Amino acid sequence: MSQPLICLTLTGKTLKEDIDILEKYRNYIDVAELRADFLTDDERLVIRKFPAMASIPCILTIRRKVDGGQFIEGEATRSVLFAKALSFVDQDTSRNFAYVDFEEDYHVSSLQDAATAYGLRIIRSIHDMKNPIANIAQRLERLRASDFEIPKIAFMPHSLDDVKLAFDETAKLKNSNHIVIAMGPLGEPTRILSAKLKNYLTYCSPPETNANLKDIGHLDPIILNSCYRFHKIKEETALYGITGWPLKKTGSPDLHNAGYEKHGLDAVYVPIRSESFRDVMEFAEVAGIKGLSVTIPHKETVLDNVDIVDKTVLEVGASNTIVKDENGKWHAYNTDVIGFSKSLLEFIGRKNLAHKKVAIIGAGGASRAVAYVVKNLKGDACVFNRTIKKAQELAESYGFKYANLSAESMDMLKKYSDVIIQTTSVGMNSDLSSNEENDPLYFYDFTGKEMLFDIVYVPAVTPVMARAAKAGCKVSNGYDMLRYQGYEQFKLFTGIEY
Repeated sequence: MSQPLICLTLTGKTLKEDIDILEKYRNYIDVAELRADFLTDDERLVIRKFPAMASIPCILTIRRKVDGGQFIEGEATRSVLFAKALSFVDQDTSRNFAYVDFEEDYHVSSLQDAATAYGLRIIRSIHDMKNPIANIAQRLERLRASDFEIPKIAFMPHSLDDVKLAFDETAKLKNSNHIVIAMGPLGEPTRILSAKLKNYLTYCSPPETNANLKDIGHLDPIILNSCYRFHKIKEETALYGITGWPLKKTGSPDLHNAGYEKHGLDAVYVPIRSESFRDVMEFAEVAGIKGLSVTIPHKETVLDNVDIVDKTVLEVGASNTIVKDENGKWHAYNTDVIGFSKSLLEFIGRKNLAHKKVAIIGAGGASRAVAYVVKNLKGDACVFNRTIKKAQELAESYGFKYANLSAESMDMLKKYSDVIIQTTSVGMNSDLSSNEENDPLYFYDFTGKEMLFDIVYVPAVTPVMARAAKAGCKVSNGYDMLRYQGYEQFKLFTGIEY
């Protein structure tokens, strides 16, 4: 099987804008797709010039509105544009389009004959911008009029189970002369793991124009190359990942994939988003995943879906790492404990928390590992949570106090404020000033004496951290915790020290 290609989708308003972007990313791609439907009317009349300007194999696409594009002028007008773009063939084939994208229901014999005669490959495509598509393997075969055509199916999954279907269906196919892509954040594995799907190519977009295709879920070409090492992924490449929901941003792929590169391992680590952990486990079986990092909200649910549970996991009641052994059994571990303990002690500059009053903010899966560490380090803590029952459950298992996370508990929070440990996802991906939505302690006025450890690491400074630092507090985000627990995961996955 040939290695999948990386295609950069260009959605500028002018050919010059597209060429300028192409030059910036030329070293990271193999093919460029000109989305002529995004061009101004005047620019659409001269798209024939583009392949010579680009000096790279090019796909011509004029996508209709119904298929997720911008073209609304009608099929007759679109056919004229295709004809202008494919006419006046140059004997130097590099100056002609190498591919043209025609939808499943678009059949103009003269254009199809011209494309074949001129040596263009037709990408015969189906797009469903709202729903998944069933019977993928069968529909791909129906799309393929000849071996010279490349059938393409792109669909919008509703769950990870729909993405799993793409892996199931393409496993039935023998060759790599097709393109199957699940769109949106859920579909990211299909873009990175094109080799596993036997895809001919994958599409990506530059950050400068990614907003033009915001619902599609294109990745950045540099990320595809530098983080995921796309061109090195093969069908037999070992597969690991991180799962959670919504998992908008995570630094774990950078950490793990850099480790695989450093040690020369044929492995890749990808994000796998899902609201259902059962769907995650079913996807793992189909895709051949060997290990997973587990994050919010699955750290507790995971325990009902594994075969063997580590002692620390039993004590904590949550797992952030699962590994599949040679017998197909899943083992659950908790590396958050090691990562948090090491990073916390470095932050406070002590060997333990003796004689320290500690506030634990939140009572979810991450807070379980935090409470376990605080207890082992001899800290005296109070768990603060909006759902008081959850705070009580966690606190009483360690002999801690508990309170509601609100202004009503101000006196208790002041009492337990030597070290404040923020364990919720509130503030993640937020670069706004502090407010009730992004700051779990918006009601609390820092004195400057508190030490604040926020396990969130994106952004590097959360709104609550910014407020605390401004008051003179020593603050830390969760990046070192991520790093240390990631090193432990890497060892569990590979058997090698990071």
